[in-house]
Amino acid sequence: MLMRLQNRQAGLAFIFVTLFLDVLGLGIIIPILPQLVTQFVGGDVSAASTYFGWLISLYALMQFLFAPFFGSLSDRFGRRPVILAALFGSGIDQLVLAFAPSLPWLFVGRIIAGITGASIIPANAYIADVTPPEKRAQSFGLVGAAFGLGFIVGPALGGILGSFGPRVPFFVAAAVTLLNWLYGFFVLPESLKPEYRRPVSLARANPLASVTSLTRYPVVFGLTGTIIALSLAQQALQSTWVLYTSYRYAWTSLQNGLSLALVGVVAAVVQGGLIRTLIPRLGERRAVMLGLGISIVTYLLYGLASQGWMMYAIIFIGGLGAISIPATQGLMSRQVGPSEQGSLQGSLTSLVSLCGIVGPLVSTWLFGHFTGAHAIVEVPGIAFFLGATLNIVALALAVRSFTRLRDVDPVITPASR
Repeated sequence: MLMRLQNRQAGLAFIFVTLFLDVLGLGIIIPILPQLVTQFVGGDVSAASTYFGWLISLYALMQFLFAPFFGSLSDRFGRRPVILAALFGSGIDQLVLAFAPSLPWLFVGRIIAGITGASIIPANAYIADVTPPEKRAQSFGLVGAAFGLGFIVGPALGGILGSFGPRVPFFVAAAVTLLNWLYGFFVLPESLKPEYRRPVSLARANPLASVTSLTRYPVVFGLTGTIIALSLAQQALQSTWVLYTSYRYAWTSLQNGLSLALVGVVAAVVQGGLIRTLIPRLGERRAVMLGLGISIVTYLLYGLASQGWMMYAIIFIGGLGAISIPATQGLMSRQVGPSEQGSLQGSLTSLVSLCGIVGPLVSTWLFGHFTGAHAIVEVPGIAFFLGATLNIVALALAVRSFTRLRDVDPVITPASR
């Protein structure tokens, strides 16, 4: 029993570090990749921005296409080999970017990054394997914490290392990622028992077919709509934050960097710490409803804030809204069996990746339309109002799904501890 507990803790720690490094790699790229693209197109920033947009969309597209395949592979061969293969591929991607002699090689690197970035699917399935059902929401909070910390450290580290040359950050990221792969090769235990494994199915590996398979579970399908709406709302926030604050408050890049770092700090505190207390006390359903309610108010306040300092205050208020996603994931994971956790996480990641392709395009178009010279009415916060609307939709879909749940949320009270 003690040995199993130690293996479980070691596995969860490795998964946390792996996800953190995945996001760290993305964060490092934020201040560096545009500079590298600009060099390849002769210093033309306008042309570079177009190529950079395609690079971002290509990454999301690759994740959408390959996420179900990774999930299906992990259901057949186990989580360990798939996670390690993806981690090794991520290190190779960083080296491709570091040595890239021309612009097309950056696209090759982003293709590899999008494919290997699908490691989050077997990672989430690993969490579901080693965590009791009633504690999965808290464990999924580790994913949010890893993302939050990665987006705090990544851009700062990329900016510091980039001062020594635009390729230096990629070499450092590759070294750290490959060292983590080597560590995992020797210490990461397998989490999926042989009796729960199933053959690889091309139908389930098809991203659209895998999403369609979610309809077999009414509760999961309903909550999938909640995840989609939440993801689109987040894309609206992330893709227009700098545009909005620069336009409305004339924020500098330093101010934007500090604000985004604060978002990451708050997310890490909430999802890595407070969530472990809040969800057991509230229950997953109440946590979903509370988180979505807070997010609705937060998005509205972002769009209405008349002074820049207000944004910092709203960040603290909105941080608690982050409990809705892991609570929703916890509910969904309890509706399917052990042999389908990988496919479930793969389908969800595909949908989130699809939102990553569509969301920024819609949000930035709305921002440009309602702040441009031909706008009938100036609404710089239009993308945030869209985010609030999407959260309302997410709440309505969640409440509808709750009526079909048979189990009762475990709620910890002082008397029951």
